[in-house]
Amino acid sequence: MDRRDILTTVAKAADSKRAEDVIALNMNGISLIADFFLICHGNSDKQVQAIAREIKEQAAEMDIHVKRLEGFDEARWVLIDLGDVVAHVFHKDERSYYNLERLWGDAPIEDLTSELNQ
Repeated sequence: MDRRDILTTVAKAADSKRAEDVIALNMNGISLIADFFLICHGNSDKQVQAIAREIKEQAAEMDIHVKRLEGFDEARWVLIDLGDVVAHVFHKDERSYYNLERLWGDAPIEDLTSELNQ
């Protein structure tokens, strides 16, 4: 499974739990941490946890190893490290505060439209 397939799996998992404003930043050549950052948010603690749980479960079904999961209990900013893809699942209030899209503003945004509309 290549990194784009991992990104698609993560994006679909987030979308299935009604994550809002799902975007992917192509971090290739910008960050050594990962090739893609997926960023989304939920409107409540429970929704944030549901999104993170679904990402973890879908990754496991596809034999994608979750290297690290942080922030799940607090449900303000959950980070899910899948190696080539790092998912950032925010609570709505926290997303605008941290504004990763602006922090990594030089990273191109990947178009996920076709994957999420399947």
